[in-house]
Amino acid sequence: MDIGSLQRLAWDNKVLKGYNTTDIPLEFCMLQEKTAAAFTAWRKGKELLGEELADVVLYVASIAEMTGLDLQYEVKAKVDRNSARSD
Repeated sequence: MDIGSLQRLAWDNKVLKGYNTTDIPLEFCMLQEKTAAAFTAWRKGKELLGEELADVVLYVASIAEMTGLDLQYEVKAKVDRNSARSD
């Protein structure tokens, strides 16, 4: 699955289930909560780390959709910029 498809699937799921699709600050807070849950899973050696990291990716994809960003383009551009850096 490519990032663009993931972004659309995450968005479609939010719409279908009636989840937040308009409150961007709330979505960032939820992202922060999911990131903390991933850290806790890693720190405690839980087997849920993969699931928690997947939640983080889905929240990022949703924020990209809410703000009109093409996340696939943005990630590729960032990878290219990082590759071109000399440090």
